Amino acid sequence: MNTLLNIETRNAVLLKMAELLEQERAAIIKINKADLEAYHGDDISMYDRLKVDDSKVDDMIASVTHLASQVDPVGVERFAFKHENGMQVYNKTASFGTVLIIYESRPDVTVEAAGIAFKSGNKILLKGGKESLKSNLKIVELWHQALKANGASTDWVEYLQFDRTETQAFLEKPTQKVDLIVPRGGEKLIAFVKEYATCPVIISGRGNNFVYVQKEADLQIAMDVIINAKTTKISACNALDKVLIDKNLPNKESFVKDLISKLKAFKVEILGDEIMSKYDHVDAISSNAVWFEEFLDYKIVIGEIESTQDAIAMINTCSGGHSSSIITKNEIEAQLFMANVDNAAVYHNASTRFTDGFQLGLGGELAISTDKLHQRGPIGLQHLVTNKWYVHGNGQIR
Repeated sequence: MNTLLNIETRNAVLLKMAELLEQERAAIIKINKADLEAYHGDDISMYDRLKVDDSKVDDMIASVTHLASQVDPVGVERFAFKHENGMQVYNKTASFGTVLIIYESRPDVTVEAAGIAFKSGNKILLKGGKESLKSNLKIVELWHQALKANGASTDWVEYLQFDRTETQAFLEKPTQKVDLIVPRGGEKLIAFVKEYATCPVIISGRGNNFVYVQKEADLQIAMDVIINAKTTKISACNALDKVLIDKNLPNKESFVKDLISKLKAFKVEILGDEIMSKYDHVDAISSNAVWFEEFLDYKIVIGEIESTQDAIAMINTCSGGHSSSIITKNEIEAQLFMANVDNAAVYHNASTRFTDGFQLGLGGELAISTDKLHQRGPIGLQHLVTNKWYVHGNGQIR
């Protein structure tokens, strides 16, 4: 078992990692090109997540640098109490121990998620997808250099080169202690981990996010939010898939036509319910099952809805529990929507694309949880800890 590294060492490793990422920038991008060339799938969001360019390396460097500047999340006092018998009782945050991160295609996870788990005093096991193997191994090599440079064991960051069968066997009967598993990827990956894991799993669920344009919406805000949430990054779990439009929205027809033409300019495929599919360039949905789907693609569904209550009911039935937004000038309607929509993040007059650790002030995230236990939404440094009771006595017995 590795003894917890002190905070000075953890921070020094993170800063060394930033230095090495800068130094090896060209090599990482070159190695990533080999991964990209070997990828023959047609999943554009997978390709987008797999690609490492200068701006992704900048993000990786920013992430470890920022982590090094943050307060130690381990050993934070949450509660203190002096027992009547004289014992001093404390409850403090503690690291989980070993965190296994299983992820698809994203070499940046090898830096950002591993960095958060490492700063929280955990040993990291990484199991990336085969499509990003070369990129991941290069980044893990840098982790090992950063650890060695600071006199720390390379065991703190370990890469598991397992295929699906070996991964399943490891989940069912781990050959080393694993305290927490974080799957990062599509629904199939998450279902696979949930089925076989024998320890707690943080579910980073599907998006399938909604925007509801209420009848008192500012139409310019509605337009800007929908276009931003749908088109800026289709591979993100906080991207928009569904738009509900209030049937009593003034100038509804011209708004819908304008929305269709703007979405078309971004080459978004538009599907609609019975009412919306009457417009040009909108295909009728084949079945209601489409309302439950996360697309991760240039694809959107628009539908008409009677009221805020109906929008809430539909979102709670169909969404992935991730993010939804109401566009309205009516504060009471906004409060009703935000209090009753059962999502990790709810927005009023803003894009769902802000459900992200950096954007919500956490300085990066390990995952975005759609679970309700432990932590909901972006999981930052301060959430990747458990707690422990420290009781100091001088011979007290009960």
